[in-house]
Amino acid sequence: MTTAVASEPLIRDVRVTESEIVAYLADGRVISVPLAWSWRLSEATPAQRAKFRLIGAGQGIHWPEVDEDISVEGMLHGSPAPRAPVPRQRANLAKRRRPKARKATNPPMQRTASGR
Repeated sequence: MTTAVASEPLIRDVRVTESEIVAYLADGRVISVPLAWSWRLSEATPAQRAKFRLIGAGQGIHWPEVDEDISVEGMLHGSPAPRAPVPRQRANLAKRRRPKARKATNPPMQRTASGR
C-alpha cells in the first residue's frame, strides 16, 4: 500500500474563533494558532475576521478589510506576525505637544533717567 503525500501543505478552509485561527488543510490535517499571533486580526471585529480569501492556491489567507496575510508555512513553523513599530516621529510629536512648565522669573529692573 502506498500513500501519496502532498509536497506542500495547502489550506482548504479557515475558521476564526474568539481565540484562534483554525486552518483545515487539503491533506486532512487541522492546525491552529492563537488569534493573538495576528495583532491585526485580534483587534478586528468578528465581521472583519469572517471576510477572508485563500491566496496562492491555498498557501495563505488574506483578510482584505484589515490588510492581513497569514501563510500556512508561518502557521506550521510558529511565526507570529510582528507588530508594526511606532514611527519615531509620532513618539517625538507626542513629547513636543506636552506644555512645558515655565520657570517663574523676576521681571528685569527698569532703569531710571539717572541710570540707577
